[in-house]
Amino acid sequence: MKSATRLVEVRQKVLKHNDVTARALRQRFQRAGVRAISLVSSPGAGKTMLLERTLADLRATHRVAAVVGDLATDNDARRLARSQVPIRQITTGTTCHLEAAMVENALADWTLEDLDYLFIENVGNLVCPAAFDLGEERRVVLFSVTEGEDKPLKYPTIFNTADVVVISKMDLATAVEFDAAAAHASIQAVRPGIEVLEVSAKTGLGMDRWRQLLLCD
Repeated sequence: MKSATRLVEVRQKVLKHNDVTARALRQRFQRAGVRAISLVSSPGAGKTMLLERTLADLRATHRVAAVVGDLATDNDARRLARSQVPIRQITTGTTCHLEAAMVENALADWTLEDLDYLFIENVGNLVCPAAFDLGEERRVVLFSVTEGEDKPLKYPTIFNTADVVVISKMDLATAVEFDAAAAHASIQAVRPGIEVLEVSAKTGLGMDRWRQLLLCD
């Protein structure tokens, strides 16, 4: 019993420290006039492909950059660097999510006033990231058509903390017999009224609406 109580106390302290750092980050973003957008999903849902296309699309008209979290390797950072915008990899080791302090450290030598948009790609996980505020203005949660229409019902907390839901890989919807109506019903059951976009970064489906959502005030 004493051990369980101690674990709860430690977790509360970690979350409190994270919230303090996240608030400071949010204030820093606001002062700099940069909009911070975080992307969360399970592994393989298409975060990096969506982000790669987004960075390439926006860099001609806006100052954009990204930080990318992963357990190991800098594969995603090297892939995103092809968009020719500033990229920073955060390697978390055994930690299954990004924390505000990790983002703060990654941005330590960046001049945020030089940016319009900062994208934060979290570690592939739909559980741990739900509890950790990163100072973002908007949190976008993705799930792909290959993951099942009931994903939001299985992971309600992350969907409840999101501002936008992106259903990704719509180019595969027919092949996997994806039931869009059921997916939307699952999302609305968990987070009524949330905006939902159906997107394929591969074909461009839904990308115009995605850009409009990013660029709106």
